[in-house]
Amino acid sequence: MNGGDGGDVAAAPEGPPPPLDWKFSQVFGERTAGEEVQEVDIISAIEFDKSGDHLATGDRGGRVVLFERTDKKEHGGNRRDLEKTDYSSSRHPEFRYKTEFQSHEPEFDYLKSLEIEEKINKIRWCQTANGALFLLSTNDKTIKYWKVQEKKIKKVADVSMEPSKLTGNGNVASSSATSAPKPHLANGGYSDKSYTSINNDLLFPPGGIPSLRLPVVVTSNETNLVARCRRVYAHAHDYHINSISNNSDGETFISADDLRINLWNLEISNQSFNIVDVKPANMEDLTEVITSAEFHPTHCHTLAYSSSKGSIRLIDLRQSALCDKHSKLFDEQEAPGSRSFFTEIIASISDIKFARDGRYILSRDYMTLKLWDINMDSGPVSTFQVHEHLRPKLCDLYENDSIFDKFECCLSGDGQRVATGSYSNLFRVFGCHPASTEATTLEASKNPMRRQVQAPSRPARSLSSITRAVRRGGEVDANGNSFDFTTKLLHLAWHPTENSIACAAANSLYMYYA
Repeated sequence: MNGGDGGDVAAAPEGPPPPLDWKFSQVFGERTAGEEVQEVDIISAIEFDKSGDHLATGDRGGRVVLFERTDKKEHGGNRRDLEKTDYSSSRHPEFRYKTEFQSHEPEFDYLKSLEIEEKINKIRWCQTANGALFLLSTNDKTIKYWKVQEKKIKKVADVSMEPSKLTGNGNVASSSATSAPKPHLANGGYSDKSYTSINNDLLFPPGGIPSLRLPVVVTSNETNLVARCRRVYAHAHDYHINSISNNSDGETFISADDLRINLWNLEISNQSFNIVDVKPANMEDLTEVITSAEFHPTHCHTLAYSSSKGSIRLIDLRQSALCDKHSKLFDEQEAPGSRSFFTEIIASISDIKFARDGRYILSRDYMTLKLWDINMDSGPVSTFQVHEHLRPKLCDLYENDSIFDKFECCLSGDGQRVATGSYSNLFRVFGCHPASTEATTLEASKNPMRRQVQAPSRPARSLSSITRAVRRGGEVDANGNSFDFTTKLLHLAWHPTENSIACAAANSLYMYYA
């Protein structure tokens, strides 16, 4: 097709994309210096919708806050705007506050003497319909299905019409008052008083009311966002819900706790199907629990769930109603002689995410990010070191319970990069290409590159063991900054189509773009 022998020359393999230059975009709920953070305001969940035009956050106070993108609204769908796609995609992404509502309230289970907090564990967007937004939110026990819709505001006018424009109302009122039968007394007589009152509170003038003026409800052009709970899915989990995930069929979703995964229909709230149950007959034989679960993005019959032992199981709903047997198991064998007291704790997977095309699964354990190919169960295709420098401090992390922190992970829409959070409000972005050396460290602040470490990817051989120990210590990072284990960036989300990340630092929502 190209002529000559040029068509026989094999194309050179593409190199890794250049590292992204991240810039600060926006912050919502920024704290002033020395301001105390209220526990109920701490963000506990973040989720973009499929279009990337809406963002939802949940907090420990049971509230859900919605944001909408504004920099796209001024562009229509005509040809000239479509021709400017390259220009508009490089514009500064901007979101604005849309609305918020109270999703969950604190409850008390009297049968188990258990207090159920209102904290939002997960939020998942559902398919939009008729201009309304739909989403699922869950706390430890109860899932709710919300509809958020703009409704026109109805206002009450003063009166229906002017008295001069009323025709016949006065005569009707007068005749109805005068022609009414006089009230009879209990002994058969009747009152001599004119019939001017119905009760002590409502008095009519003699001759009736000249004109009846009623208030009128008028629909104005102003709109108001209304959030309405459509369904409540309750009483299906004995243990705390750690995951919810929508199915690509748009009709069903799963919810997972420590020992079971249930399948729900969005329209049916009073029953669910238990599809995974890892509870042993004797609880003393329990060796692992479910930590996260997610549906495949395009195959409605496939889902994956992770365990506290560091394994991921892929199950196929077509095989059986109760999926006790997995179709694939993704597990990495530990190196011989490396086992310690903390091995099982740090191997526990806190979060898994499917790539947008469904080919890869990203998992996050305490120390690393791992990228798995669903067609290759022998081991991960890539492993990214996140907390290797904390290995000498595992004992201290165990003492202050930081070792049990559950960090989330996310992938870019094109699948070329992954991201996850760390301590001191830091988060890291890695390139997925086999030849990529991209490993960017950013801080959730208005200057994200402030903590950027300009260091070689491999430490020089001449470094002394003391220097290496200091650089890898749990309280000092590679740039000499002290680590703060009380400030942790657990929750973040990547925009589905652009290089934009939203992350939560306590009660503040930071947004970055590249």
